Amino acid sequence: MGLLEKIQCPQDVRRLDSSRLPELAAEIREFLVAAVSKTGGHVGPNLGVVELTLALHRVFESPRDRLLFDTGHQAYVHKLLTGRREGFDRLRQRGGVSGYPSRAESEHDVIENSHASTALSYADGLAKARQLSGTDGSVVAVVGDGAMTGGMAWEALNNIAACEDRPVVIVLNDNGRSYSPTIGGFASHLASLRRGEGAAMFESLGLAYIGPVDGHDPHLLEETLRKARSLKRPVVVHCLTKKGHGYAPAENHAEDCFHGPGAFDPVTGESRAAASTSWTEVFGSELVKIGTERSDVVALTAAMLHPTGLADFADAHPDRVFDVGIAEQHAVTSAAGLALGGLHPVVAVYATFLNRAFDQVLMDVALHGLPVTFALDRSGVTGSDGPSHNGMWDMSMLYLVPGLRIAAPRDGARLRELLRESVDVSDAPTVVRYPKGSVTSDIDAIGTFGGLDVLSRHVGLGHTGYDVEDVLLVGVGSMAGVCVEAGRLIAAQGLGVTVVDPRWVKPLDSALADAARQHRLVAVVEDNGRVGAVGDAVARLLRDADIPTPVRTFGIPQEFLDHASRSEILAQIGLDAQGLARTITQLVQRTSVALPDDDRSLPIHA
Repeated sequence: MGLLEKIQCPQDVRRLDSSRLPELAAEIREFLVAAVSKTGGHVGPNLGVVELTLALHRVFESPRDRLLFDTGHQAYVHKLLTGRREGFDRLRQRGGVSGYPSRAESEHDVIENSHASTALSYADGLAKARQLSGTDGSVVAVVGDGAMTGGMAWEALNNIAACEDRPVVIVLNDNGRSYSPTIGGFASHLASLRRGEGAAMFESLGLAYIGPVDGHDPHLLEETLRKARSLKRPVVVHCLTKKGHGYAPAENHAEDCFHGPGAFDPVTGESRAAASTSWTEVFGSELVKIGTERSDVVALTAAMLHPTGLADFADAHPDRVFDVGIAEQHAVTSAAGLALGGLHPVVAVYATFLNRAFDQVLMDVALHGLPVTFALDRSGVTGSDGPSHNGMWDMSMLYLVPGLRIAAPRDGARLRELLRESVDVSDAPTVVRYPKGSVTSDIDAIGTFGGLDVLSRHVGLGHTGYDVEDVLLVGVGSMAGVCVEAGRLIAAQGLGVTVVDPRWVKPLDSALADAARQHRLVAVVEDNGRVGAVGDAVARLLRDADIPTPVRTFGIPQEFLDHASRSEILAQIGLDAQGLARTITQLVQRTSVALPDDDRSLPIHA
């Protein structure tokens, strides 16, 4: 039996003779590579914090001492040391351990939102609560140098430093990267500290500072952390680590040191994923073409150049791409400034991270009617990264923003078209949202009705003895393909179904109201929370037009969804073709709304 198999809890780590720590560290790295190579996951960040996590659990006593992992993708080692080794065979899959800290899994997990730059604020609040209640124990926040580029981290530091007798141990895990190398003035400051040049700015803020120290020396780490704890005041422990440490394919991976690969060969590091084209790649390649045609188009990213598909744009137009660090709020208002200067910025960001910059979208961009395009990657259900990564909130938020327009492409061809239409808008912000994963085959329209693409039409025999259309099925974005299949299944029950794709879902085309008049039921299917998005907008459109046709919204329930694959979650919540067809068929059978006396066929234009 190896050492790792004997580790069931942090007490086992503390009991281990220090001479055996290198052996345990090697076993942990071997286990991580073997496990993550099968499921995919954040292997690079975790290989870099093995010794650091061991030292944390040997010096501090979780859960009495509270260990907070900023973002949390680097918590795999922490999970192994707190008795969750067996769950790694289904890491990030239904029934397995989460890819982030999870309070449902263990009392040792404190926070789990997995959005960067938040741990220091949690630590500030926890430290205040402990001081007020007289509770013993340390508060320790582990934060990466990448997360320190976020403004919220500095807001928290400002408050932590204000009280010298309220201890917080801030472990700065400095590997010089988030996904890619960390950029900006703070990154330059850390680089100077690594070279032994100058004084740490933390001390000027009133924080104690220890470091930099070798983040792969377990004995030095323990000694340093014990010293930090003994100070009983806010202190920064600056640890130098190497992302992917101990696994050559990760160490030598220039793009992101195996930040979050899919399944891979553990020997060579080669990807095991089947070749396919992703939505991200379609966006990235089209933006390069647009940038070549238009010198006013620029791009911004919040420390996610490669994940959002901007790497090729950066290669083609290096002076027109701006990586602002993990700073979505700043990215949006900086984009507003670029637009004020006569440019057309494209802000590429994961849909879930736009939540952080809602005020800037509303007040800094929309209020001024500025032409900024937001490319929202990973919209809708993402699945394996858990509740905080599902991009299910964006349309509900953005429907509140006056003047803003939202496009939802159903396939790669429409993504290219709608991206171009978006950057052609010169007097308002625009949004193009698309999901994670591979694009499916393009779905050609059989005709148009107003601005709607008609994707399929099946005529059924109605109750009055003439041809009628029972269901208007509105497929939003990537759900359009599911709706086409659901329409086929519904038609097999003898019902009339028209499947349409609005393309632009804010504002809605008035033709949608006209189409609704000719159907007994309107069903809106969207990859967004059910509250406040397209379904609600369609219902409001019909009410305002005094159209009595009932509307049913099929979307994501307003709850935090456990991690699983995208397809599993969509089936679970009834957004697969079978589930939609079954429910809609039952609804039509219960719907008694009659068509107007002047019933006529929907005038579809080929």
